[in-house]
Amino acid sequence: MDDLKFGTRNKRGDWTPHATVQPAPIWQMPPQLKAVLHWLPHYFLPWNVIFAASAVAYWAWVIPPVEVLRSIQIGWVLWLYAVNAVCVFLFYGAFELHLYVLRRQGSRFKYNAKFPSEQKSKAFWFESQVIDSMLRSFLSGVTIWTGLEALMLWAYANGYAPWLSFADNPWTLALVALAVPIIHEVHFFLVHRLIHTPFLYKWVHSVHHNSVNPSPWSSLAMHPVEHLLYFGTAFYHLILPSNPIIMIYQMNFAGFGAIPGHVGFDKIEVGDDRLVDSHAYAHYLHHKYFEVNYGDALIPLDKWFGTWHDGSPEGEARMQARYRKRKEKLAARKAQLDAKGATE
Repeated sequence: MDDLKFGTRNKRGDWTPHATVQPAPIWQMPPQLKAVLHWLPHYFLPWNVIFAASAVAYWAWVIPPVEVLRSIQIGWVLWLYAVNAVCVFLFYGAFELHLYVLRRQGSRFKYNAKFPSEQKSKAFWFESQVIDSMLRSFLSGVTIWTGLEALMLWAYANGYAPWLSFADNPWTLALVALAVPIIHEVHFFLVHRLIHTPFLYKWVHSVHHNSVNPSPWSSLAMHPVEHLLYFGTAFYHLILPSNPIIMIYQMNFAGFGAIPGHVGFDKIEVGDDRLVDSHAYAHYLHHKYFEVNYGDALIPLDKWFGTWHDGSPEGEARMQARYRKRKEKLAARKAQLDAKGATE
C-alpha cells in the first residue's frame, strides 16, 4: 500500500501524516453534528469494544466466585496474574511480531523509520529496548496491575466498593461504562503532568521516556511508581456507582489500551486494502518532544493548558515559542540572582 497518499517521508525515512491530530469533535463550538456522527463509531471501534469485551470474558471465565474473592488468597491472585501475563504476551506480542519482527508492512506508516532492534543503548537493560521493556512489563507492570485488580475485587466482594447490578441499574452502569475512556483520559493527564515534574521525571518517568522511538513493548515499560499511579485509575470505582466488570474494563483499558499510543505506526495494514488507524500520533509526538500532548486528545486538556501539538508547523511554532519563553524566564531569574549575589 502506498503510504505517501496519506503522508510524507523525509530524507531520514521518517513518515508524517498529512492530517493533523484533532481532539474529539464533541468539543467543537458551535457543535458540528455531522462530524460527531462520523466520529462516534471510532469512540467504540475497534479498541474500546475489544477492551470492554475482554472485561466480560474475564468475569465469565477468569474471576473466581464472590465467596472466594472475600479473602486475598495466593492461588486466585497468581491465577489472575497468569491470565493477565498471557493476555499481555499475546496482545502485545501480536503487534510486535507483525510490525517489528516480521515487518510485514516494512516502514510504511512508521513515524520513525528506524527499528528499536537496530538501536542499542546503555539506557536499557542488556542495551536492548525490547528486552528492557518486556522485563519491566512483566516484573512490575503486570504485577502491580494484578495486585490492584485483586484488591478492587476483594473490596467489591466485601462491600467496600459500590456494586450495582446490571439488571437493576442498566442505564446508570451504561453511563459509567461509556465514561471509562474519559476517566482514563483525565487520570492519565493528571498523573502524566505530575510525573513530568523535575524530581519525579528524573527518578520515575525517565524510564518510560528512554523509548524515544516507542514500539509495542514500550507501552508498559515504566518505573514501578509510575505503574502504581497509572493503574490507580481503578480506584475511581471505589467512589463511582459501578460494577466489578466495569472496573475490570477500566483496568484492561489501561493495560491493553497503552498499545495504540506506542505502536509506532499511524495505520496498521489488514490485508491488501484495509487500514486500521492506531491514533498513535499525538502520543508519538509526546515521546519525540517530551513536553507536549500529556493526554490523548479525547478531551482537549492539552489545548486548555497550552501544551498541545497537533503535528502541524503551527503546533511546532507554538511549542518553540513556549520553550523560548521558559528559557527567557530562567535566564532572567539567573541574572537577578547573580545581581543579588554581586551586591552582597
